[in-house]
Amino acid sequence: MKKYKIQHRVNIKELDTREEIKNAAKKLIKIRKKISKLQEVMYAQGKYSVLLCLQGMDTSGKDSLIREVFKEFNASGIHVHSFKSPSKKELKHDYMWRHYVKLPQRGKFSVFNRTHYENVLITRVRPEYIVGEKIPGLDDVSKVDDSLYFDRMKSMVNFENHIDANGTIVIKIFLHLSKDEQKKRLLRRLDIKDKNWKFEPGDLKERKRWDDYQACYEDILNHTSSEKAPWYVVPSDDKPSSRLIVAQIILEILKKYHFEYPQLPQKYKDEIENYKNELLHE
Repeated sequence: MKKYKIQHRVNIKELDTREEIKNAAKKLIKIRKKISKLQEVMYAQGKYSVLLCLQGMDTSGKDSLIREVFKEFNASGIHVHSFKSPSKKELKHDYMWRHYVKLPQRGKFSVFNRTHYENVLITRVRPEYIVGEKIPGLDDVSKVDDSLYFDRMKSMVNFENHIDANGTIVIKIFLHLSKDEQKKRLLRRLDIKDKNWKFEPGDLKERKRWDDYQACYEDILNHTSSEKAPWYVVPSDDKPSSRLIVAQIILEILKKYHFEYPQLPQKYKDEIENYKNELLHE
């Protein structure tokens, strides 16, 4: 999975948006079972947790990817959080607070469907949202400049290093979609009645800012892909293939940790036969 990992400065326009893998859906079935098994062992061990961060333009396939990749999971072992516009309560805290309180417990997975990086993406394209955060000294859009966003990016890397040091494995995925493919998917939402509910007029408004969003993503990839939490850019024009690639990335990372079931204390091992007899003869 090395080829998807950001290890040097990139130009987002040069990154692939399409990769088609033969029998991707069938291959995914085997891999997601392996990931599920690893999560069971991780839960029993109780030392690590996993935070999967998913970013991508509208229609990049985040929701369906979560559904298909984690289909074999015990529902209690994974929590999915979709971050929309901050609530009144969330705006009374700093911009990272709502993400911090949703971090996974040891032994569990959390998926951030849109992440803390929205704070250097949406707010950068639309700086009026920064004013809404009521930050001292930032009471007007004219006072917002790029230094704020680059400072936030540094804070986000520090945040990820901190939780990594405390046992949270951070996996960051950017689902890279082409503008042409997004157009097809938006049209599909309009053409198919069962998909109409997914469409919002705001999707078209945001699409007009495509180049602005791409420029922001390029900065995110180049300034926040770290040793502890690198970004993986996954071509997402073909959904089955992108799901498989993400699953393969997750599996490859988790295998590095050598999760093990905890051992029974010796005093319990010595009494196993007695425990068996007690149950058999009750």
